[in-house]
Amino acid sequence: MYTDTIAAIATGMTNSGIGIVRVSGNDAVAITDKVFRMKGKRSLCEMESHTVHYGYLYDGEEKIDEVMVLLMRAPRSYTREDTVEIDCHGGAYVVKRVLDTLIKYGARPAEPGEYTKRAFLNGRLDLSQAESVIDLISSQNEYARKSSLLQLSGQLSNEIKKIRGEILHEIAFIESALDDPEHVSLDGYGDKLTKIVDNHIDHVERLWKSSDNGRMLREGISTVIVGKPNVGKSSILNTLLGQERAIVTDIAGTTRDALEEQINLNGILLNIVDTAGIRETRDVVEQIGVDRAKHYLRNADLVIYVVDSSLPLDENDYEIMELLEERRVIILLNKSDLKQITTEDELKKHLDKKMIAVSAREKTGISDLEEAIGQMFFTGDVAYNDEVFITNTRHKYALQEALQALKLVRQSIDDGMEEDFYSIDLMHAYEELGKIIGEEIGEDLVNEIFSKFCMGK
Repeated sequence: MYTDTIAAIATGMTNSGIGIVRVSGNDAVAITDKVFRMKGKRSLCEMESHTVHYGYLYDGEEKIDEVMVLLMRAPRSYTREDTVEIDCHGGAYVVKRVLDTLIKYGARPAEPGEYTKRAFLNGRLDLSQAESVIDLISSQNEYARKSSLLQLSGQLSNEIKKIRGEILHEIAFIESALDDPEHVSLDGYGDKLTKIVDNHIDHVERLWKSSDNGRMLREGISTVIVGKPNVGKSSILNTLLGQERAIVTDIAGTTRDALEEQINLNGILLNIVDTAGIRETRDVVEQIGVDRAKHYLRNADLVIYVVDSSLPLDENDYEIMELLEERRVIILLNKSDLKQITTEDELKKHLDKKMIAVSAREKTGISDLEEAIGQMFFTGDVAYNDEVFITNTRHKYALQEALQALKLVRQSIDDGMEEDFYSIDLMHAYEELGKIIGEEIGEDLVNEIFSKFCMGK
């Protein structure tokens, strides 16, 4: 439990209508009382928790600002400490002056993330919930927001705690049996433990495998537009962006390098890359662009393959389609306003993927592309629903270690090993899962995690 009192600006340092300065700690109310004056000479220390008060902030006899003060007494606050939030006018200088005044009268400046760190150390949040706070603040799309909010509500924590509780029960049973074999029998226990461990393996593996989807929820879907030269890739990008971002000409090979943009598509964030046309070339510079296009293709979550449907397929198309066999792909049959030479049926002979007829020139079919990406995100391999997604790399590796430990337990059972071997690996799984919620973690790592937060959170 902390004994000092901290203060920080909880809103952005820009001129706005309202700024908030947050004070938390044992002396939060007393310090604020030194600088805040209400009508009737009343003291803030006399006021009840969760009340709002109007008055003025003073530095000695100098009036600083007209403010509203929110009083929240421990433990009914974000940090579970006495907390005061001062709503002042939002000018950058005014807010800083309010903070400086509070520090002058006894508060110290908060460190980055210290409010949430105190909430964690005081038991209001576990570590996975605390980390979801920064994910929620930095979320860039609707699905990242929802995922962060689910973790903040404790959904991941509850799953981890349930698994750990059941593992701990088995560890305790094994230790009891080994200490008192006359009264606690391990006969047939391997068969019983097999079912329990298999269930935990499935559960932990599902969480671990969700990390790729979790990354896309948080960071956006890595999307690359590929095709041979002059099929309309840059025109498709410009249409999606709603602006002329990429250079478009009738000259094949105009795009020599990768062009990266972000698009919020109906709440889904696409990190989209327009690439050089893939073809055989002797141009050294163009070949570098082709190689980069293939690199982006191999590492993308989603590939948009653009085909000129007014021309027949050629060797360049066949090469591209070979690269797309194992990828998540949407095929656009561009130039659908012209006479069709390459059809869906023709393409399906070589690559059976989702296909959409579009015209970048006429801007037709683009809404179908948006819908197809949305459907893929909602119901396909990257489906979003109310299940937990692992969005944190630290959590992913802890789950990976726990999964490996559980598999070792399973192997020990199959190999007929002594029961104390089960206990060793079960304990390792228990500890690794504890790292996710902060029950098996060192102070240095805690400090590192919260140092990534903003100052007022």
